[in-house]
Amino acid sequence: MSEGLFAGTAAFYARFRPGYPRVFFDDVVWRFQLDGSGRLLDLGCGTGQLSVPFAEHVAEVVAMDPEPEMLAEAARQASAAGVSNVAWVPGSSVDLPGSLGRFRLVTMGRSFHWMDRRQVLAVLADMVEEEGGLVIANDSCLARPVTGWQQAIEVVQRRFLGQVTQGVRGASTESHEEVLARSPFRHVARVVHEFERSWTPERIIGYLYSTSLPLRQLLGDRRSAFEREVTDALLAADPVGRLLEPVKLEVLMARKNPAEQGPGGRS
Repeated sequence: MSEGLFAGTAAFYARFRPGYPRVFFDDVVWRFQLDGSGRLLDLGCGTGQLSVPFAEHVAEVVAMDPEPEMLAEAARQASAAGVSNVAWVPGSSVDLPGSLGRFRLVTMGRSFHWMDRRQVLAVLADMVEEEGGLVIANDSCLARPVTGWQQAIEVVQRRFLGQVTQGVRGASTESHEEVLARSPFRHVARVVHEFERSWTPERIIGYLYSTSLPLRQLLGDRRSAFEREVTDALLAADPVGRLLEPVKLEVLMARKNPAEQGPGGRS
């Protein structure tokens, strides 16, 4: 993640970014035998969507993000949840290894694509314990308009802003799995969790304001008009209000050494 990229989005990020399903956490805890001991590093932690739920399964979480607003909001979320074993550390993947020490598990939720992936994996190889590994979790999260109501959002956004894109760092077209295959973490289990995510117009607008695209700044005094048109377009596309997004959450669990026990990958 790049410093400043998500500036001003923390409150929207915490409230409107969807979390991860329980089955995802249960699967990771089982595969990596998280028993309340060990340390976890959450890279690009945002407002703690991974850090806070995983905290109960390890002795300590180090959660790192370049945005001070994200870390402050994440700390508030953790305090509200009664979680006290997370250290919120300013910084990004370029600051590794620093003096963070070693970890049983490193998690990256919707963040690995922002990094210099090969360099990060090389550095993490010395930071992750031999029996530990990485978890990289990604879903489309409204980014790919596969339903009529999602396409309606894109139409409204183009009308207000023209054609806009949200870039990622680097120009590589290699998949995460291809990059992992040539890294120290070449033993990969791939799991895909498929489910439906329910949205409301309010949550969709809040999510749009949480992305790296500085939408609120770009809209300026047209924000109210934009919100009205998005709401009207959603109701026209789905009058009964069943705004369901088909989600595929891809999880890559990578190790330096083959797992001694536990299931293999599935898709």
